[in-house]
Amino acid sequence: MKRFLSVLRSLAVFAAVAPAAFGALAQAPQPPEIAARTYMLVDVTAGQVLAAKDIDAPVEQASLTKLMTGYLVFDALRAKKIALDQKLPVSVRAWKMPGSRMFIDPKMQVPVEDLIKGMIVQSGNDATVALAEGVGGTVENFVKLMNDQAKALGMNGTSYRNPEGLTEPGHTTTARDLSVLAMRLMKDFPEYMHYYSTKQYSYPGTPASNGSNRNTLLFRDPTVDGLKTGHTAAAGYCLVATSKREFPGVGQRRLLSIVLGAASENARANESQKLLNWGYTAFEAVKLFDAGSPVASPAVWKGKASTLKIGREEAIVVAVPSGSAGKLTTQITRPDPLVAPYTQGQSIGTLKVMLADQAVAEVPLIALEGVEQAGILGRAWDGIRLWIK
Repeated sequence: MKRFLSVLRSLAVFAAVAPAAFGALAQAPQPPEIAARTYMLVDVTAGQVLAAKDIDAPVEQASLTKLMTGYLVFDALRAKKIALDQKLPVSVRAWKMPGSRMFIDPKMQVPVEDLIKGMIVQSGNDATVALAEGVGGTVENFVKLMNDQAKALGMNGTSYRNPEGLTEPGHTTTARDLSVLAMRLMKDFPEYMHYYSTKQYSYPGTPASNGSNRNTLLFRDPTVDGLKTGHTAAAGYCLVATSKREFPGVGQRRLLSIVLGAASENARANESQKLLNWGYTAFEAVKLFDAGSPVASPAVWKGKASTLKIGREEAIVVAVPSGSAGKLTTQITRPDPLVAPYTQGQSIGTLKVMLADQAVAEVPLIALEGVEQAGILGRAWDGIRLWIK
């Protein structure tokens, strides 16, 4: 859990709240029975783990592998190594890929954007290999890039052997690592996330009957907008799903569910929906401070300003068991005295959010504005005042 806390803390996104597992709370809501080998539910907006089971157990990845493939493809697009309208060749290797397919062949030159849709909507292994070859030169080199990126994201329980997710010895991940990857994918590449909510797609000349997104929650729940399904005999039926719903006083609240090893396509959707609905009802979101709003304005010494505004650039939101918001308290830990200069964005201290006597979250605080050092006389006068103090 310590590694996961540090990874999510470093994201400084989704309210910048360090995640805490609610299982440690004395009166934490008990999650429903989930028919899966392992599962996890994260309140992305608050940065907190709401439910978890065996999240460090190694599991087969199946087509959830394509989340990392997508991450690298989007990174290559941003770096202008490839372009959405660029046409890529379809190799014999891609054409012969077994399992779910986009049904492209070596006679075709397929735009990158269509290959992305084929990989995500149709879960096409052929489209995935074509993209891997287009970005990495070879599948083998692309797999190296996948493992390097996993290491960079702190996914220490993950090992890739291919870009599409077919069963291969050593090709494993964990629910914890999948949560890290999914959240980084949403944070780092928001401009490409609409592909994961696409319900229907088929490339001209390929079977239209193959065009429905495997994520059936997209058709059941209008608040669900991603992300990816997976299935092999070894992995069972898997789904990484995310939903955003509007809540008064908070705005959009996003949850992420990970269900691995369910018994059927219908079961993975049902269990994911069960987790999401439970998370939204069993826990309420509380906005403590707006984005850019000072959490405190303590005195600063030897500076051109007399106070220093500290807070977060993002709104500070926490999730607590429903009905317990009135019991929240906060406390700030910071250096004392604060002595200028300070630069905007500089780390200042921590806001600890408590429910009764238990920590819900720890939020790193930064300087919202810079404070320059005062002149010689100002520094000397404050030096005397500090000495007297």
